[in-house]
Amino acid sequence: MGDQKDKKLNLLLASLGDSDLVSSRWLQAHGYSRSLVARYVSSGWLVSPARGVYLRKGGRLQWQGVLRSLQQREGLPLYIGGRFALEMHGHEHYLRLGEAATVTLYGAVRPPGWLGQLGLPEQFVFCGKPPFEWPLPHFTMETPDNVLRDQGLERHEVLSGLEPIVCSTPERAILELCDGPTGAALVYEADSIMQSLATLRPRRVAVLLRHCRSIKAKRLFLALADRYQHAWLRRIPLDGVDLGSGKRVLVPGGRLHPTYQITLPRDLDEHLG
Repeated sequence: MGDQKDKKLNLLLASLGDSDLVSSRWLQAHGYSRSLVARYVSSGWLVSPARGVYLRKGGRLQWQGVLRSLQQREGLPLYIGGRFALEMHGHEHYLRLGEAATVTLYGAVRPPGWLGQLGLPEQFVFCGKPPFEWPLPHFTMETPDNVLRDQGLERHEVLSGLEPIVCSTPERAILELCDGPTGAALVYEADSIMQSLATLRPRRVAVLLRHCRSIKAKRLFLALADRYQHAWLRRIPLDGVDLGSGKRVLVPGGRLHPTYQITLPRDLDEHLG
């Protein structure tokens, strides 16, 4: 291939970890032409698990490496939030036996099409923009931890030896979950998880509530926290938290919460784990 092309190949392979992916877009932006990439593939240096994305020879395709590549290499404002972030933090809902994990992603842009074509056992679900008024920061390793922390985000190590990926803290993740599709199923799931959230940090919850745009999410979160009389709830000032006005019918025919004016299923106690 020539010394220069060999050098480019060595640099690329050195930058790719065992589970890192690299897209055609990134390769072209960094001087790797389509013909050169095709030569790497035909020579066995790269493999393509889906159209438009590549893995080094012998690499392992894992969802953790995929997310790391999306955030750090591709520079996409996507992160793990909601249901799967809560599972990562140990607040697992009733997991159905035999089901593969569903990785819930939030962000300002849709994931690339190849994400759903990798053949991984895990399923990626894009949940759209998060219900907060902040613009998302960059998720590179240069972004300070305090910038993430101010928005209820953090770096989480998911595999030993792999750089951490950005996900929601439990305080942010439960609000994201409460912003899900309206209906009784949402309440049952959020209620089951709220049961275990006895150690949320009140200062962080207060900040997130003030910056959350979803009236439904805030009212449901507070109503469920009130159900379990979590100690941290008494330490949260609601001054400056917009809870809207009037009643909110989350579940038709449900029981109206007297304080937060949102309807909850009448059989909620029967669904406790």
